[in-house]
Order: sequence, then C-alpha cells, then structure tokens
Amino acid sequence: MKKFVLGTALAVMMSTAAHAETIGVSMALFDDNFLTVLRNGMSDYAKTLDGVELQIEDAQNDVSKQQSQIQNFIAAGVSAIIVNPVDTDATAAMSKIAADAGIPLVYVNREPVNVDTLPEKQAFVASNEQESGTLQTQEICKMLNGKGKAVVMMGELSNQAARMRTKDIHDVLATDQCKGIEIVEEQTANWSRTQGSDLLTNWLSAGVEFDAVISNNDEMAIGAIQALKAAGRSMDSVVIGGIDATQDALAAMAAGDLDVTVFQNAAGQGKGSVDAALKLAKGEPVEKKVYIPFELVTKENLDTYQAKN
Repeated sequence: MKKFVLGTALAVMMSTAAHAETIGVSMALFDDNFLTVLRNGMSDYAKTLDGVELQIEDAQNDVSKQQSQIQNFIAAGVSAIIVNPVDTDATAAMSKIAADAGIPLVYVNREPVNVDTLPEKQAFVASNEQESGTLQTQEICKMLNGKGKAVVMMGELSNQAARMRTKDIHDVLATDQCKGIEIVEEQTANWSRTQGSDLLTNWLSAGVEFDAVISNNDEMAIGAIQALKAAGRSMDSVVIGGIDATQDALAAMAAGDLDVTVFQNAAGQGKGSVDAALKLAKGEPVEKKVYIPFELVTKENLDTYQAKN
C-alpha cells in the first residue's frame, strides 16, 4: 500500500513537472507607467495559471542587454520568450536568435520591424497603432473645430509606435475636416514626462503659439500640462491629448487638465502575450498578429475607464 501511495505521488509530481512552463520576459524598461501595467498584467494572469512561471527582466532601455537576456533565457531552457522591444528596428536579430534555438518568441506592445516576416513559432500581440493616433487626432480636430495651431510630442524615434502615431496625426490633419490645423513644432520627448515638460517649456520660452498639444503618449502630455501650469497658462486655452489612458492620465482628465487619451489595454496585451507564448510552446497555432482594440477616452466617458484601471 505504501509503495502504491508513493508511486502515485511520484507520478503526480512528474506529471506536474512535465506540464510546468517557464516563460522568460524581457521588458524594455521597468520605470515606465504604461509598461508597468503591461508587466503586472502578465504577472497577475500567470498567477491564475497552474504550472506557469514568469522570469521577468528589465532591459533598462539597452538593446544589447535585451539581446543578452534573450540568450540567457535560451541557455536556461525556458519554454518560450516574451519581448517588449527596446528598439523595434533591432528585432530581426532577436527573432533569429530565438528561431535558431527553436524557442517560441512573442513580441508584445511594440511592433517589431520584421512583423511581416516573423519565423515559425513567433507572434506579435498589441493594439493596432493606426487606431491610436487617428482616434486621438480626430477628437482634437473636433475640439478645435478644424482650425488652429498644434505642437506634436513624439516618442522615441527608434520605436515603431512613435513613428506610426505621428504619421496618424499627419494623415488626420491632411483631411478636409482638419486641414485648417497647422503643426508649428514637432520634436521627440522620448515618452518621458520630464522631457515633455522641458520640451514644452522651451517652446513657450521661444514664443511658440499653439492651441493644442498632441502627444504620442500620456507621460509626455502630463509633462506638457506641468509646464503650462508652471508658466501660468490657463488649461482652458489649450487642448491636450495623450495615448494610453494610464491612471495618472485619467486623474489629469478628472482634474480638467487632459482633454483626450486613448485606452490601450495594457493588462489585456499582457494576458494575450502569455496566452500566445503558452500556445506556441505547446505547438498550437497562433495568429502572427493579435490585435486588441484601442478606445477613445474623453471627459464624457471617463468613469468607464477609471473603473477599468
């Protein structure tokens, strides 16, 4: 009887070990509000799954560090890898490293430059960036009645999302309804609240006149708000738009400072990336591109998104 119980227990342990999945996760940067929600979304979801462990590393915005993390994950024998790329132009090399090792890889949130030629057992989970800047700029155009001057704050230029969101802005402002809006300044503030504040302060000091700030993300938009307040400018005199609908952004909207943001479901992307990684690890089919929709957020529907965050 003892032998039977011992044998059964051993079989259960071996079965559990056989089904355990370890996923290596390399995040571009821990010190980023949106990416923190994304990372927590992965962790919280993984905790609800039996036998799934995440090993999450901070690449600290360093491409070489991120590549080393991927190589270390492979050496450790992980079941799959999730990457939030530091530089979306550097993903072809990362894909090759994982493909050569036969390890499934999922890119999350930031679109890899090789998204249309991903090797087998690789996928991309995010939101369609064409929606984000389009929804944002269309609403700002509506608030300005199609006329005025705007300044544009771009994210890191090495990041595909920054390039696409900026292109969305230009495309919307080229339409008949919005072509009365002129972009008077356009520079990068690298997704940073501090750099956003510094950039807008420089524009104000240079005497740049504008009716709207169109920012590639919420952090830079909040930085712009801080600079405007420090300069004593009335928030009623300018339309401010961001993207991501972070908790800080929704608080700024509730305070009457931020006018527009776009909800990008960070937790949903985190969950989707884990699901995709697990399916690929089991040899199950996964779409090469898995998109989670963006949603426009204004003061009119703010309560809905405060509940989601």
